[in-house]
Amino acid sequence: MAAMVDGVCVTVTLLLCVLGGQALDLLRVTATSGDPPSTPTVHCWCASYPNVTFCSWPEASRSPPTHYVASYSERHRQLVTKPCQLIQPGSASSDLISASSPSPEQLWHCRLPNLKLLTDYIINVTAVSSGGSRSYLASFMLEDIVKPNPPVDVRVSAHDTRKLLVEWSHPPTWTNLDVFPLKYQILYRWDNRGTPKSVNLGPFESTRVELKGLTAGRTYLFQVCAKELLGLGECSGWSSPVKYTIPRTKS
Repeated sequence: MAAMVDGVCVTVTLLLCVLGGQALDLLRVTATSGDPPSTPTVHCWCASYPNVTFCSWPEASRSPPTHYVASYSERHRQLVTKPCQLIQPGSASSDLISASSPSPEQLWHCRLPNLKLLTDYIINVTAVSSGGSRSYLASFMLEDIVKPNPPVDVRVSAHDTRKLLVEWSHPPTWTNLDVFPLKYQILYRWDNRGTPKSVNLGPFESTRVELKGLTAGRTYLFQVCAKELLGLGECSGWSSPVKYTIPRTKS
């Protein structure tokens, strides 16, 4: 079975070179019990540049059971493939990853360790059932998929009349803060006569910002997202919202 990645033919045979008998047992199936599984929808992101990279895809909701084989390789060395470390839905590791990137679906994850900087990679995830197999193939560069986890511990306090101090902590999973700093955006929003209003500020390189000119007596929701300082990849998801009501001045 073959697939095209940017004009390059890549076959599932590559999996046999890496995983041996396990892959052979999974791929040596016959279409005797229904249709083959759906092609996995795979999303990859680097949660801490450059050492923490995951790919995830939803658990197939079908019978018979679906198994997965995942591998990756450098584009210019496609015959040298490496297996991903598979993490099943519901495991402690999966719950920890999902907590930082919540999803309503049950997700499989695989970890891609020790990726090189400025290098093209190919990810191959094959879903296998007794009805056959389907493969997802895609190329990526680590710098394009950088996405930190959201900042944590967002705190809001009154700093002065109609001034607020918003503070937060960097994502604990971003382990190379000294070498690869982060910048932040802050979003605050409120309802104005039933119409949502919002302001997006930043980026800021510090983990605190003073806001001025807010309306006394009004309730605001505050959230923060993080991005690699040089702009690699994309901003994290927004932190959990923190609600704060501006105190009214005493007459």
